[in-house]
Amino acid sequence: MSARYHLRFQIHPTADAAEDATALAKFCDHAGVEEVVLLTGAEELFPGHLDRAAEDRWFQSVRTAQEVLLGSGLQVSLNPWATVGHADRGRVDRAGFAPMVGPDGDVAEAQASFACPRWRDWLAAHYGRFAELGFRVLWLEDDFRYHNHAPLRWGGGFEPLMLERFAALAGEEVSRERLVAAITAPGTPHRWRGLLQQVWRTAQLEVAELVARVVADASDGRSRLGLMSSEPGAHSVEGRDWTALFERLGIAGQAAHRPHFAAYSDAPGRELSRSVWMLELQRALRPAAVSSEPELENWPHTAWSKADTQAWSELVAAQLAGSDAMMLNVHPMHGRRAERFPRVGELLRRSRPALDWVAERYPRDQVTDGVGLPFRPDAAAQVRTRRGDLAELAVDPGPTADFLLRYGVPVTARSAPVRALFGQLAWAFFDDELRAMLAGGLLLDGVAAEVLTARGFADLIGVRVDAVVDRNEHVAPGPYSAELVTGEGASSPVTRHHLPAGTWLSVNVQPALARVEPLPGTAVWTEVVTPDGAYWGAGRCVAVNGLGGRVAVLASTAPAELPFDDDGRLLVHAMVRFLEGDRPRLPLVSGGPHLIPHLSESGGVRRLAVANGSADPARVRVDLPPDRLPDSVTGTLLAPLASPEPCTVARAAGGLDAERQLPHRGWLVLDHREGVEREGVE
Repeated sequence: MSARYHLRFQIHPTADAAEDATALAKFCDHAGVEEVVLLTGAEELFPGHLDRAAEDRWFQSVRTAQEVLLGSGLQVSLNPWATVGHADRGRVDRAGFAPMVGPDGDVAEAQASFACPRWRDWLAAHYGRFAELGFRVLWLEDDFRYHNHAPLRWGGGFEPLMLERFAALAGEEVSRERLVAAITAPGTPHRWRGLLQQVWRTAQLEVAELVARVVADASDGRSRLGLMSSEPGAHSVEGRDWTALFERLGIAGQAAHRPHFAAYSDAPGRELSRSVWMLELQRALRPAAVSSEPELENWPHTAWSKADTQAWSELVAAQLAGSDAMMLNVHPMHGRRAERFPRVGELLRRSRPALDWVAERYPRDQVTDGVGLPFRPDAAAQVRTRRGDLAELAVDPGPTADFLLRYGVPVTARSAPVRALFGQLAWAFFDDELRAMLAGGLLLDGVAAEVLTARGFADLIGVRVDAVVDRNEHVAPGPYSAELVTGEGASSPVTRHHLPAGTWLSVNVQPALARVEPLPGTAVWTEVVTPDGAYWGAGRCVAVNGLGGRVAVLASTAPAELPFDDDGRLLVHAMVRFLEGDRPRLPLVSGGPHLIPHLSESGGVRRLAVANGSADPARVRVDLPPDRLPDSVTGTLLAPLASPEPCTVARAAGGLDAERQLPHRGWLVLDHREGVEREGVE
């Protein structure tokens, strides 16, 4: 198996389409590209939803380009730029579509409502016409959503047509103002929130099914639909049912998925944690039969927007997730001639050896492992707001993943013996689900501990949290400032000899802290103090509960915003080992800042890939319990834009040490065959 490049490229609607496509085919042959995804009317060439004359020009150019590309041995797909519309950007509606309306009543100029019959007819006809050409996939762009439609605040979905649908479901007419106030009110969610999500979900599913049927008929079954998705938490606010949506899209055959997973512009290497988790979570949400083609994009669309080193490291992350192809959106939208950008071809050629190496070892059916991060797609229906803001409803485990991955702790979207549940997500699960989590190992932040206290689980989490104190609240004994490691925290098996009692860790810029009251039998590992050293409350606590489970609680309400440092890593690793109890098994990574792990198993081989999210080189160390130390480990160094090289791994007391330094954004892959750990390695 090898990696597949799918190049997203815009042919201009001119008489030179054949010449442009011939040059593009030559570029693809040189760069090892297997498929071209033709864009129509994108970005600078987007005047608004295409009228018939504009569509005619694009159709002729696309048909010409497709013939040339197919004749060159390439597969071809199509990506119309807009469904409801991305953002106004000075464009105006010329087709008479009912516009999107935001929660505050702002009206979009060039973005249509999902409920607009005229827009639905246009979309079906537009996709149906191009489907006649028999593309492999016709993509629905990521504007196929309710959120993120600038300049609307949050997004749309509050149009008169939507309010009519809501009234029919609710049994009464409701004004936009009253509806928004109800669905965002603090406290127990109003029943209207779920009803509005049902209205939104139904409208979106109707459109998906309509377009899928048209594409199936027009292409005689040759084409299928693909969908780009955005943040899972934001889609939860919309009430998205991932399984139902892909079922509707798959009427023309199995659907395709283009998950968003990486920054569009230059970003610190530590943001690879977001890429690893976004791919993992969407893999769990996506039906198994749906293909995955993650998109790598530069924004703005120039070669200066993102360094090749970053692009390469993100491509490796996508291939580690067992992706079926890499969607490459790295040329300027207005570039026209691919050969004018040899740097892109060089990036793809130099990336190929590492990507092929990974593709051979990471199949799409691999099983990931780590600390489990539970998520429910309908979480937004249960979230409690504090400010009464629609954006507050967008919650997912992304910040939890960042916190753990950047500290060298692998994570998984699967169920696992140790799990972490942070923030408002604690409202999303039924009592029996929470009890099952509490019977294993469970890490909670201050918000989740407050939620579980309110739900009657204080005895099982070992603490009570009756209040969360905002940073700017003036309460005795003063502002919180730091955590001090206690004697109990310093004597834990992992921190002993490394973290003396009295060690300081900062909580100075946490937006809020939970007032944690330890119950009898709970060990307090850190205490929160004010700038003058006065006791403020318990910081980090651990307990064994009546179900035989183990719980660790952080007072922090935004752990991913804590300052990352060596002492913080020691405490997090110690908490994971405590939560594992008498069966410790996870590899915990250290040796440098922001070493980001990905743990999986396939074909009886267990693999740990570690990325260096720091600009400084690092020598990776993997901490493992003695009975989990393998007899033989194969190490492979994937340096940016270079061919894979072997890396010797030395066995040491308590773990494994790589003998070569890992460069910035490089990946180290360690693998061994399962079942060969031996007992009692010194």
